Amino acid sequence: MPAVTVENPLTLPRVAAPVAAHARPVLAVATAPSGFEGEGFPVRRAFAGIDYQHLDPFIMMDQMGEVEYAPGEAKGTPWHPHRGFETVTYLLDGTFVHRDSHGGGGVINDGDTQWMTAGSGLLHIEAPPESLVMSGGLFHGLQLWVNLPKSDKMMAPRYQDIGGGQVKLLTSGDGGALLRLIAGDLDGHNGPGITHTPITMMHVTVNPGAELTLPWRKDFNALAYALAGRGSAGAEGRPFRMGQSVVFGAGDSVTIRADESQESRSPNFEVVLLGGLPIREPMMHYGPFVMNTHAELAQAFEDFQAGRLGTIPADGH
Repeated sequence: MPAVTVENPLTLPRVAAPVAAHARPVLAVATAPSGFEGEGFPVRRAFAGIDYQHLDPFIMMDQMGEVEYAPGEAKGTPWHPHRGFETVTYLLDGTFVHRDSHGGGGVINDGDTQWMTAGSGLLHIEAPPESLVMSGGLFHGLQLWVNLPKSDKMMAPRYQDIGGGQVKLLTSGDGGALLRLIAGDLDGHNGPGITHTPITMMHVTVNPGAELTLPWRKDFNALAYALAGRGSAGAEGRPFRMGQSVVFGAGDSVTIRADESQESRSPNFEVVLLGGLPIREPMMHYGPFVMNTHAELAQAFEDFQAGRLGTIPADGH
């Protein structure tokens, strides 16, 4: 990590710190609990314990790994359904293969993003390729769930494969931070991800001792999650580190800083920054289904059992 970088960030377009902006204060810092997902790969639940009013339109985010697999150890997920939201899988290290019952899917590698709009529903599977299972190796990534408004929940499923080379690379005014804009807009620059719910998603690398202040839409919420290293957030310098999330309050700029001293295994402060336009509709979440009412959840489960979300391909892979 990081998978996508440049030798000299000063050659990139710069995002200037906004003048006379109202800095967003830090409302809370939450530590992600650890667990296991699918067939047993380790995850950190980044947003556990954070009130949904601060997350909307995001539902959850898992940091998958970072884990070094021995030969034969790499694991994925079995076939499973989704309806009513989008999954965004961002891979930092390793390789993952995705397939779904609507014919979508592909292979994502270091720095790639897979954007799957489940919409009306599908079945899908995520697994390491046979080569990684045989050889072992490093695996590290994120999966983010983004809600869809009621008007889009039953839209046709869609798949976007965003290669690492497609992300918009930017830097801070002094070159002390590298920004990878995956989706949304920032200071007139646009990421490649096509979103139904207006959001901004980026992965930033902040050099030791550097500070990053970015303009932020007033009508968006703002969240930060530390993938590696340590630093602080907000004008008040609230400390946070790997495995912790920051909830920002109202304002039109966000600030993060990297501590002068970082871990030897991660020389920089690695942070995911997220913001989105709240949907402000009832959100009912049960397993792989995200709907507006209990009746819609029951219908999703019934449709899944009846095979109306798709069927597993004959080869089962």
